[in-house]
Amino acid sequence: MSTLIRPPPVDPSKSAIENVLELTQLSDIDPDLFTNTRPLWHPPGARGVYGGAVIAQCLSAAQRTVSKNFTIHSMHCYFVLAGNSEIPVIYHVEHVREGKSYATRTVQARQRGKVIFTTTMSFVREDSGGQVRVEHSTKMPVVPPPMEGNDDLRFPQGAEGPFQSQKVDILNNDSPHPHVKKTRQWIKARGEISPAGGHEAHLSALAYMSDSYFIGTIARVHKLWRYSSARAGNSKSTIDEEVLKKLLAMDDESLKRVPGIRDHDIQRLQRLRNGEDLSRETKPEVGMMVSLDHTIYFHNPREFKADEWMFTEMETPWAGDGRGLVFQRIFSRDGKLIASCVQEGVVRLKQPTDSKL
Repeated sequence: MSTLIRPPPVDPSKSAIENVLELTQLSDIDPDLFTNTRPLWHPPGARGVYGGAVIAQCLSAAQRTVSKNFTIHSMHCYFVLAGNSEIPVIYHVEHVREGKSYATRTVQARQRGKVIFTTTMSFVREDSGGQVRVEHSTKMPVVPPPMEGNDDLRFPQGAEGPFQSQKVDILNNDSPHPHVKKTRQWIKARGEISPAGGHEAHLSALAYMSDSYFIGTIARVHKLWRYSSARAGNSKSTIDEEVLKKLLAMDDESLKRVPGIRDHDIQRLQRLRNGEDLSRETKPEVGMMVSLDHTIYFHNPREFKADEWMFTEMETPWAGDGRGLVFQRIFSRDGKLIASCVQEGVVRLKQPTDSKL
């Protein structure tokens, strides 16, 4: 069973992302215990549930244990084990500190008694910085605005996904140096987040979306192939075969709207569609890519809406030793920096002969 308690009907007064992230408080056991109200999504081909959902639900749980005048400003997370979408998640919030200006919480997400995810969060009291402050912020780059009614496909969720996105061309994509490239997209929660959700719902939605194609930045700037077919070699496919079949059935214009798929991906899908044997190709291919940790610094946390377009820009300063590091900045539509994120993950290439890696 994927939830501890039978899920209630979807609440039409809430946005899709609010329903996805809904928590049930287990007050009869412990007021600091929560569980997922609805099943968590397991992306096809992924090792476990979508990490953004666990990040966001940990934040939602912690926000329910602090005073309304305290707001999240940072969270530092570690992915410990892959989450199983068939098992309920139990979130335990620990009150680490109750200060006048700052409060600290840790949250552990557990399945069958094992920790699958842990995070430490710091909350700050509103207006605790004083009347005179040190202030500066980086500027949002000039990019084409989002186009209403022309959303990218949130593949494989499609129109059913809880948020929308529109990709922007990779900056410096022709450079031979991956570290100077920047991947960019517009994102927003689908529909309107309910007034009852308050700023907390917008922050949880932002946390959910922050994990979208994050560590995948490294594959994109290196132009690594991620979509192989079992018939294109003896090695196991790096993506679910059903997803690959859907990709192969799409026309080129539809493929261009799928976030994470670039021109070199489309070219190889075209070749697979034409029945070419790609088993002898030597181009590097992703063998394993999974997040290890995830950090979010929230700026101006009450001055944005996650159901309005936000611009994200990602770059990777380093990759090596089977890992990679990615930085992400998130801006509101009007150019205000609202979050800075960091993620490190395992990024291993398929090895042609050694299957022990």
